[in-house]
Amino acid sequence: GDVSVFLPLEQSLLTTTTPAPSRTALFARYSLIAGLAAAAGAQAAALPALAAPWLGLTDKGAIQAMFLLYAATAIAVLAIYRSVSPALGVDKASSQPPRTPLGPSKRRVYRLAAVFSIDALGGGFGVQSLLALWLYQRFGMTVAEAGTLFLCTSLLGAFSQLAASRIAARFGLINTMAFTHLPANLLCILVPFMPSLPLAVACLLGRAALGSMDIPARVSYVMAVVSPPERPAAASVTNVPRSLASALSPALAGYMLTISSFGWPLVVCGMLKVVYDLTLLAMFRSVKPPEEVTEKGKT
Repeated sequence: GDVSVFLPLEQSLLTTTTPAPSRTALFARYSLIAGLAAAAGAQAAALPALAAPWLGLTDKGAIQAMFLLYAATAIAVLAIYRSVSPALGVDKASSQPPRTPLGPSKRRVYRLAAVFSIDALGGGFGVQSLLALWLYQRFGMTVAEAGTLFLCTSLLGAFSQLAASRIAARFGLINTMAFTHLPANLLCILVPFMPSLPLAVACLLGRAALGSMDIPARVSYVMAVVSPPERPAAASVTNVPRSLASALSPALAGYMLTISSFGWPLVVCGMLKVVYDLTLLAMFRSVKPPEEVTEKGKT
C-alpha cells in the first residue's frame, strides 16, 4: 500500500486528465492496476520457500533476497516517474494558486479526514501480516497458502472496483461508499466465528469482493467537493491522517493475538468500519459532488 507523498500527488494530478463524469471510472482503473500489483506481491510471499532449494540458500537468506527485489522495484518506479511529463501538473482551469493550501473547503476536508481516519484505524486491525498470523494460529494455514488466499482477495478487490463507477453513477458516491462497505464489514466480523477454515476463507473472499468498491468512490468524492487549486492539499490532508491512524492499530491487534486466538482484531476491525460507514452517511450524504447535482437537476 502506498501511504507516502506520491499517493495524494497522483490523485490530484490524475483528476486534471479527465472530465468529472469519467473521474470515478479513472480512479477505478487506477485502483485496479494497484490491486493487481498487490495481488502479485501477495503471491510472491511464496518465492523464498520455492527459491531457497534452487539457489542453495537458507530460508533466512532467501527472505533477505526479497528485500533486494523490493529495492529493485523501487528503482523501476523511479524510472517510470522520470518519464511523466511535468505539464501534467499544470491546471489550465485555474490561473492563480490559492495563498493557502486549503481555502473555502478547509472545514469539509478536515471533517472528511477525521471520518476516513476511523476507517483506517479499523483497517489496521486487519492488515494482511496479522491476518496471516491469525490464520496460522487458528487453522494452521501456511505462508504459501496465505499468499494464495491474499492473491485471490486482492484480485477480487481489484476487479470489483471497476463496478464502482457504474454504481456511483446510479446511486451517488457516498451511497456507493457506505452501502458496499457495510456488508463487507459485517463479513469481517463473522470471520472469527467460523468453525472451519473453508468457511472463514469464504467470508474473507466475500469481504474482498465488496470491501474495495469504496476506494475509487472515496478518492473521486474528495477531488469533486473541493476546488481544483485545493486538490493536492485535500488529497494530502485526507490521506496522511489515514496513514497515521492505520499505524496505531496493528500494535493493539498483535497484543490481542497474544492473549487469544479467537480473532478479536477482526471483530474490532469490522465494528470500527461499520461506525465509519454510518458516520459517513450521516455527515456527508447531503453534500453532493457537482456532477451529481447537475444530473439531478436534469432529471
